[in-house]
Amino acid sequence: MAVLRKLARPLLAAPFVTGGLRTLRRPEVVAETAQPVIRALGKRIPALAGDPKQLIRVTGTIQTAAGLMLATGRAPRLAALTLAATLVPTSLTAHAFWTVEDPKERARQRAHFLTDLSALGGLLIAAADTHGKPSLAYRSRHALDHVHPVETVRRPAKVAAARTATRVKTVAASLTPH
Repeated sequence: MAVLRKLARPLLAAPFVTGGLRTLRRPEVVAETAQPVIRALGKRIPALAGDPKQLIRVTGTIQTAAGLMLATGRAPRLAALTLAATLVPTSLTAHAFWTVEDPKERARQRAHFLTDLSALGGLLIAAADTHGKPSLAYRSRHALDHVHPVETVRRPAKVAAARTATRVKTVAASLTPH
């Protein structure tokens, strides 16, 4: 399974790295397409209402960095979740087939949208992949299963009292003059 991960992660990450780099090089191409979503986001989140090209550059940077992290196996679950989060608005913006009138163009955009959906599914699987090790949630739920209760760890009171009495007698004997 480790070989499969080492092969699958770069394959899944490749479109994000190349797309992110393309977006960084030519943000104006994406800015026209993303304009409606950027305006809608700007109304809800005022901090995002600034320069659309800047927001697109940030998205490209995030996709490139997260794609490289996923491809190299550095924090792959976080990288996959980050890519999934950037993929949703990107797909809704770039491949909104439901707004296209031309049947051929609509079919082309629908195919791209479905491809993005399949990539989203792969990213969600990668985000849930724990490399065959128990997840943090599982480990925290079962952490106390192997802890011994206090009663089994403590020695019985009678044994402790007998040992204490023996020690007292030994100390008292050493203090009495012979």
